This record gives sequence, structure tokens and C-alpha cells, in this order.
Amino acid sequence: MSTYQVGYFVGSLSSTSINRVLSRALIRLAPKNLEFTELTIGNLPLYSPDHDTRYPPAPQALKDAIAASDAVLFVTPEYNRSIPGALKNAIDWASRPWGQNSFDHMPAAVIGASPGAIGTAVGQQSLRAVLSFCNARQMTAPEAYITATPGLFSTGGEVNDDSTASFLGDFMQEFGDHIERVLTVLPRS
Repeated sequence: MSTYQVGYFVGSLSSTSINRVLSRALIRLAPKNLEFTELTIGNLPLYSPDHDTRYPPAPQALKDAIAASDAVLFVTPEYNRSIPGALKNAIDWASRPWGQNSFDHMPAAVIGASPGAIGTAVGQQSLRAVLSFCNARQMTAPEAYITATPGLFSTGGEVNDDSTASFLGDFMQEFGDHIERVLTVLPRS
């Protein structure tokens, strides 16, 4: 069984983000052949094409971290029915300059948690549209819109509901299988 390096984005910059807690739960429930590294986004300046000829250090470090990954996982809230600005900014940096898109053929999965009843469904659709343009190889099922009720997760990432833990474990197993399928057909260079 191959080991895969997964870079993961937490779309929220909040220190109390429920999506950061969700990312801890996902890592705990993931197959043992997946190793995780957070792809940090809070230190990035706003993207401008003016930087395309000479990338600043933080965006270049992001591109390097993605290049060292076999797959990416997006764990993100929904802001105003769309993608959080910091996450969109990170995607813009990573997908540029033109012809140097870090997400090209990259296996990817999207998940998010929200206190609302529809989880992060609308924001995920917005993110999926962006990832499609970036030519990421998205896992399309199962979809995962988590309604984060009080006490569902401990801050360390333990899931306090058996059915949710089972669903998240299945999601991560499917993501591991998706990575293997994509990389069998489209190996990372």
C-alpha cells in the first residue's frame, strides 16, 4: 500500500474555527497511508498579476508545499454563500502564473462544517466551480456538508456521535481510494 502526502486547507482564519476542529477529526479518521500537512493561507498577501514574474516568499512556499503533496483536501466554511476570501486568495496564488497551475490534475476533496442546517453546500459548489477551472480531479461523492451541533466534536478532533464518525471515516476512506485511482492514471511528475 502506497503512502500519500495530503496537503490540506482550512478555509477559515479564525482561531476557533469549527472547520479546523473538523480537519483534526478527519486526520484522526483517515486511512493510515495518508499523511497530512496543513497548507497555511493566513500569511499570504492579496494576489495580483503584478507578482507573476517574481513570487513573494509566502506564496512561493504555498506552491512548493502543494508540489510536495500528492493530493489536497479543502476543509472550509461558507461565507456569504461562497468561498472565504482567504481561501480564494490562496487558490489564486497557487494557480498562477498562467501555465504554472499547482492544482492541474491534483486529486482533491471538499468538505465543510457550519452551524447551519445546510452545512456548507452552497459554498462548496462555488469552490468546486473554481477547482474545475483549475483542472483539479475532484472527488464528487460522497458529498459532505456537516452541520456542527454543539458537542459534536471535541477541540482535539474526537467525534462524539457514532454515525457522524462513521460517515467521516467513510469519506476519508473514499478520499484515499480516489487519490490512488487518480494517481494511477495521472501520476504526479
